[in-house]
Amino acid sequence: MNDKRPARQKRDPEATRRALLGAAIAEFADKGLAGSRVDEIAQRAGVNKQLVYHHFGNKEDLFRAALEQVYGEIRAREQALHLADLPAVAAMERLVGFSFDHLAEHPELVALLNDENRHEARHVKDSPQIQAMHSPLIVMIEETLTRGARDGVFRDDMDAINVYISIAGLAYFFFANNHTLSAIFDTNLDSAREVSRRRRHVIDFVLSALRPVAGATA
Repeated sequence: MNDKRPARQKRDPEATRRALLGAAIAEFADKGLAGSRVDEIAQRAGVNKQLVYHHFGNKEDLFRAALEQVYGEIRAREQALHLADLPAVAAMERLVGFSFDHLAEHPELVALLNDENRHEARHVKDSPQIQAMHSPLIVMIEETLTRGARDGVFRDDMDAINVYISIAGLAYFFFANNHTLSAIFDTNLDSAREVSRRRRHVIDFVLSALRPVAGATA
């Protein structure tokens, strides 16, 4: 008699982990850490609930892993910009434009950062991986600022960390507060036209701040 039972599928732990991370990011972005449930994340990923605990430990650990994932994606893409290959002004314009575009394309990152700030960054503080990600970015900005100052196109007194905070803040505030700003100013700031206008403004604003002050002495 032929055995027609279906062959058992081989388990792929890495694929399961990726599915859980993707589901967790979406769930946390929708409901926050407090409102998300492990069983709903597992259902969203199409796996058994116990696999969440197997791969990540608990919901807090899963949230930290989700943050590591979204931070890791943006940091990796920043390194792929190859700013060192460009003149300083073009490099900074590319970085600012990318930072804006990434938030526009990834509202889940904005949502997770909002939630993590409500929790006073306790998961970020508990993640050496996230802490280590930012050093290469700051070095990249420092090198761009140094080249720009050497070429006479940037001020020579700009701090890389402050420049990064300004770049991130100018884009992040716009997307994190888009609904309230749209209501206050009776304008659809989420429209393609308004997003494009804001993008150009942010780039011009940062480049203007970096230019040497007329009449300033070294």
